Amino acid sequence: MIAFLKGRLAHKDPTHVLIDVGGVGYFVKISLQTYSALKDTDELVKLHTLLIVREDSHTLFGFSKQEEKELFEHLISVSGIGPSIAIVMLSSLSSEEIIQAIVSEDVPTIQGVKGIGAKTAQRAIIELKDKLKKELVAGGVNPTVFASQNLTLRSEALTALVTLGIPKNAAEKNIDTILRRTGGDVSLEELIKLALR
Repeated sequence: MIAFLKGRLAHKDPTHVLIDVGGVGYFVKISLQTYSALKDTDELVKLHTLLIVREDSHTLFGFSKQEEKELFEHLISVSGIGPSIAIVMLSSLSSEEIIQAIVSEDVPTIQGVKGIGAKTAQRAIIELKDKLKKELVAGGVNPTVFASQNLTLRSEALTALVTLGIPKNAAEKNIDTILRRTGGDVSLEELIKLALR
């Protein structure tokens, strides 16, 4: 198995890259997270990789961070989430947002990813919640704080926006979009300002 590739970035596209490793070009599928992390072409890069072998294809998936690769492996272990959908998830949401949604049992966020229905979202939560909580604890993060901080932040921002005359539905949508984009790393004041734009 190919654990990682280190070489020159020959071509960069939002869905794939070509990496020249000693004169051999590797076609590697990537997420938008990895795309954003990569520098310009002709730079020396290292991607953590996972080779998926099917009857009709051998596909190499690449990740700028080991944590993203591990999350990808967790996602594809869920029945109904194949490599393509897992890449779409990692492109639609940050790794932190996916972990947070699973740990806090946020079905609408997971279901918001193209190609994932309610049953698959619930299955992902059931199968991955405990694994991801253990990893958060091992990494020194308290998963209950991780989930409850955003819920408190969300409700306080929602109250403030409704008080300011913003319709509740529009306010909820704006807040959720901002929390997804920032991974919850935003102050209440910033969240309200961004939601008012």
